[in-house]
Amino acid sequence: MKKHFYSFFLFSLAFTITLNAQDKDRETQKGHTNENKFKQLEDLLATPNEVHTASGAPGKKYTQQKVDYKMDITLDDAKQRITGSEEITYHNNSEDELPYLWVQLDQNMRAADSKTPDITTSRVPKSISKKNFNRFFPEEPFDGGFKIMGVTNSDGSKLPYIINRTMMRVDLPQPLAAGGTFTFNIKWWYNINNHRTQGGRSGYEHFPKDNNNNYVIAQFYPRLCVYDNVEGWQNDQFWGRSEFALEFGDFDVNITVPADHVLGATGVLQNESEVLSKTQQSRLAKARKTYDKPVLIVTQKEAEKTEKSKSKKTKTWKFSAKNVRDYAFATSRKFIWDAMAVDINGKNVMAYSLYSKEANPLYGDHSTRAVAQTLKTYSRYTFDYPYHKAISVDGQMGMEYPQICFNPGRPNPDGTYSDRTKYLMIKVTVHEVGHNFFPMIVNSDERKWTWMDEGLNSFMEMQAELDYDPNFPIVRGLPKNIIKYMDGDQSTIAPIMSKGDNVYSFGNNAYGKPATALYILRNTIMGPELFDYAFQTYSKRWKFKHPTPADFFRTMEDASAMDLDWFWRGWFYTTDVTDIGIKGVKKFYTKPGQGEIVEFVQDKTEGLGFGSAKNPKSKYHYEITYNKPGGLVMPIIVEFTYADGTKERKKYPAQIWRLNDNEITKVFSSDKEIKSIELDPDLETADVDTNNNSWPRKQTNKFQKFKNKVKG
Repeated sequence: MKKHFYSFFLFSLAFTITLNAQDKDRETQKGHTNENKFKQLEDLLATPNEVHTASGAPGKKYTQQKVDYKMDITLDDAKQRITGSEEITYHNNSEDELPYLWVQLDQNMRAADSKTPDITTSRVPKSISKKNFNRFFPEEPFDGGFKIMGVTNSDGSKLPYIINRTMMRVDLPQPLAAGGTFTFNIKWWYNINNHRTQGGRSGYEHFPKDNNNNYVIAQFYPRLCVYDNVEGWQNDQFWGRSEFALEFGDFDVNITVPADHVLGATGVLQNESEVLSKTQQSRLAKARKTYDKPVLIVTQKEAEKTEKSKSKKTKTWKFSAKNVRDYAFATSRKFIWDAMAVDINGKNVMAYSLYSKEANPLYGDHSTRAVAQTLKTYSRYTFDYPYHKAISVDGQMGMEYPQICFNPGRPNPDGTYSDRTKYLMIKVTVHEVGHNFFPMIVNSDERKWTWMDEGLNSFMEMQAELDYDPNFPIVRGLPKNIIKYMDGDQSTIAPIMSKGDNVYSFGNNAYGKPATALYILRNTIMGPELFDYAFQTYSKRWKFKHPTPADFFRTMEDASAMDLDWFWRGWFYTTDVTDIGIKGVKKFYTKPGQGEIVEFVQDKTEGLGFGSAKNPKSKYHYEITYNKPGGLVMPIIVEFTYADGTKERKKYPAQIWRLNDNEITKVFSSDKEIKSIELDPDLETADVDTNNNSWPRKQTNKFQKFKNKVKG
């Protein structure tokens, strides 16, 4: 009995120990959510619907508002002031009833009581230039901002409104029904800022030597906010960085300026014979048939003569623009004007440049040619440019608007210019003209998702720059150029999917990193054929519409049959980096075993070569372990160099990491001995540390390899 009891006791004790061990295992094996890098994006993307579909295309219930403007604008050159009146017709194409309309007053960012300066931290510098001192410590604040003189109904009765900084709510007499229209009027004036001394995205530049001004004018009129089913009213305040969300519409604009000014603007000029001389009309007619080089409409000699005296008369330029989302113009008596025609699949489009003598010969040599090349390249990759012209203006900034943009770059006083100056001017011109496609036509929300226009445009810019000059020094978009930023201080890096106002390094976050991501997606992951078709599909689907990030992500997958959720998640939603290395290599050779068995024998000799005792006809097998210190999953690009000097490459898809995010092992077999192994030899993946990319290990300075590549 005792024996049985003892046996039972031992069994119970063992069972209890087993249960306790299992309990402890349960304590240590806690559950977890799906953290796999290849999990789908459904938890981050908006649920598809009949407006924004699962394929990424506009749905059958997609609608958008339309806003038409009729404006009379007067520029006072003596006071540097704009006065304007506009009749706005708002078309409510949504299914919603609207009790009020939101209007953007962007100039209020420069009002004396603006809160924009108050949201930026500052310190007293040790020293500062007189120019910047006068800018940041003016004797009296600039009297900027819109002065609203009246908001009235079409019958002349006053409409109630309230201004909240850069936004104005106009309350309607009764809610605007779905499908209805409402017409009202606004009158205003504002003082134009000197953008060279006070900053800004538009304004005037003063030339003391001849006492003249160049005007590049934008955000000059109260304009409607976007209303859609994604955001409702996009009425986020304009703080100065994140740009604009706008509706398409038709514009009829009359602009009155001094009679001796040359003016360029959005839209088709309606009264050419009234504002241009017969000589200018004749030259313009010639330019419309000239495709190889610009034709001067106003020569430098003529511009220099005009700038010496100021006309007291005025002239009104009349323009009509259909289906544009914004309006801008440039005007000066100093402007030289040249033009040439561009053939876009049989359609004639005009490329123009307006520039002062201070920008010549740089602008004369390159500006209009860069405009033409941009239209050709972007049309090839997206859709045919739909407007009749594109203008580059010597505005000494980088800003874009439908059919017109303001660009930097001037030569030395003696007319010479360096390659650096030339390439910078061409780069910005290509970029700003390219914005005609993103977001002036593919009309994303710049206020919320800066990367959707700046990133996509920076990627396309690279293609146009290389078309213009095969040796063009690419600044943004190449993987090696984003390394330093991505490997920087994580406390000052935000994911691409961040609002532009809230990121630290705006240029890298909104321009450089998304452009690099698309470059890698095209050249390393998808291949040009699949990528180009998908990218063009997105562009055509959403031209003259309002796409969201989800529409872009979904379209790229829908048109290519590639699951790219892992890529969007890593590159756009995190600040992870690429770092893939070779952890170890084991070498094996084969020898006949018993019967039908083949044995693998590990070669433990030092070095890469096999000992002379080995059969030279044996097939060599390498067990290579790759690790991934970085957070991003990316393809593994391996270059093998054989003992005879030949090379071979192997690319493993990013999905190789799907079951182990830390390290994986692959066998590579060859009839030839391997001398060395290198990962990512062409620097395709933005790998932040190449010290672990080679076998045998090569110790190099972290960024030396990238510097050497740049020099080479």
